[in-house]
Amino acid sequence: MTASNTHKNVVVFGQTGAGKSSLINLMAGKRVTHTSNDMKRCTLSWAEYDIEFGGESYKVFDTVGLEEPQLGLPQYLETVKNACELIRNLERQGGIDLLLFCMKAGRLTATLQSNYLLFHEFLCEKKVPIVIAITHVEQSEEEGRLDAWWERNEEIFLEQDVRVDGHACVVAADRNNKYPLQYKESHVKIRNLVKKFSIIDGKRPLPTGDNLVVRFMSKLKKLLLPGRVTRRDIVPYLTKRCGVSREAATQVADMIKKSK
Repeated sequence: MTASNTHKNVVVFGQTGAGKSSLINLMAGKRVTHTSNDMKRCTLSWAEYDIEFGGESYKVFDTVGLEEPQLGLPQYLETVKNACELIRNLERQGGIDLLLFCMKAGRLTATLQSNYLLFHEFLCEKKVPIVIAITHVEQSEEEGRLDAWWERNEEIFLEQDVRVDGHACVVAADRNNKYPLQYKESHVKIRNLVKKFSIIDGKRPLPTGDNLVVRFMSKLKKLLLPGRVTRRDIVPYLTKRCGVSREAATQVADMIKKSK
């Protein structure tokens, strides 16, 4: 996956309720997102938004990641389908320039770590820059200093091997105008963060097409392993619903079978 020269592709991911939509609006400087019923619980679904600032154009993908590390067969198959669709859509758009991990100030849970692995390691194979935006920091006891939360918690991220290239603690939404200065500062911070880390040149290409699907799914099984998945389940699903070749679908089925 090599990025297009006309715009930068930014994939925003994180747990439901972290404030991804508000973060995208903050980045845009206006309301551009909308709520979609199809995105609430459908893992690895997404919406796209075009944003421009600082002389650059960005296509921002608002994704819905994993809500639970372990899923049953129906949810697993739905995740497989959405993963394939997301991968192919990103291929058509030219690749990924930046991963933006959105997290609400709080505990670094297993689900958050799973989402980090899913996008940074499994999908992008650690080849794409990743940054983190911490939202709802205004609720901490040191709301006057936006970076105070990160200063207190950075060591926990390192201990859990959740490593990022940059960070920003932000007030993503200020509906009651209680934190106008911090909100204005946050607008500048998130734009600077995205601009700084999405301009890195020399990105190494990732596998494409079915090869990427196979490699991604072989790792995804570590997070999404249902009780029973048979060749009869997965092969026709990948070929008919996801458009994956039978050879690639068989490889995925074999990998899942061996992991039991």
